[in-house]
Amino acid sequence: MTLPPSLHKHELLQREYGQSTFQLVQQLAGIEDRAERTRRAQQIVQLIFRLQPALRDQPDSQATVWNHIFEMADGELDVDAPFPLAAQVNLGPPKRLAYPAKGPKFRAYGQAVEQLVTQALTLEDATEREQAAIIIGRTMKFLYRSHNKENAKDLTIIKHLRELSNNQLSLDPDRVQSENLFEFVSTGGRPTPFIVPQPRQERDGGNNRRGNSGGGNRRDKQRRGGRKNRNEPQQPPQ
Repeated sequence: MTLPPSLHKHELLQREYGQSTFQLVQQLAGIEDRAERTRRAQQIVQLIFRLQPALRDQPDSQATVWNHIFEMADGELDVDAPFPLAAQVNLGPPKRLAYPAKGPKFRAYGQAVEQLVTQALTLEDATEREQAAIIIGRTMKFLYRSHNKENAKDLTIIKHLRELSNNQLSLDPDRVQSENLFEFVSTGGRPTPFIVPQPRQERDGGNNRRGNSGGGNRRDKQRRGGRKNRNEPQQPPQ
C-alpha cells in the first residue's frame, strides 16, 4: 500500500525524532496563546538537540529542525520562529529497489563470479577463453576457501566452473594440478600453496616459555649473588 506524501513524511519524521516528540508537536495546535505556543516550540527544539546531540554538528541544523517541526505540525505552525518556515519539497514515496529474482547458484562464489563467467563466454579466441577460465577458477578457489574455511580440490572447482558455464568452460584436470593453475603465484615465480591456519597451541601452565628455559634460574642466581655481595662487610682502605 502506498502512503500519501504527507503521511509518508510524517512516518519518516516519527522514526527520526520518536513518537513522543511527534505527539508534542501535534499538541502545539491546541495552544491558543501565540507566545506560549512559541515557547513550547522552542522547548521541543531544545529537547530534540538534547536527544540527538550529533545534529548540532550538521550544517543549518537549527533551520532543519524547525522546518521538520513545521512538517510534523501539518504546515500550520503559527509561531515566532528564528527561521522562515516552509514545507519541504514533496519528493514522493521512495522507489522500490529491484532485487534479484534469484540468488547465486553457488553461495560461496556469489553473482560476481557468474558475471565473470558470462563475460568469458563472449570471448571468441580459444586461448583468451582458456586464460579467462583459469583466472575465474583461481578466484573461485580463493572464495571457496574464504567461505568454507577449508581447502577446495581442483576437481571440485573445475566441476563448478562447468556447471556455471553450461559445460562451455572446461579445463584439463591433469594440467591444472600439475601446473598449479588455481594457485596464486608469488613474486618468486613459484605458486604459493594455501595452508589452512591451525589453532595456536596453548602455552605451558608454568611461567617458562619455549626458548627461554633456564633463563629465569640464571637471573635468580644473579640477584641472589648481588644480595650476598651487598651483605658482606667492606674492608677499610689500607
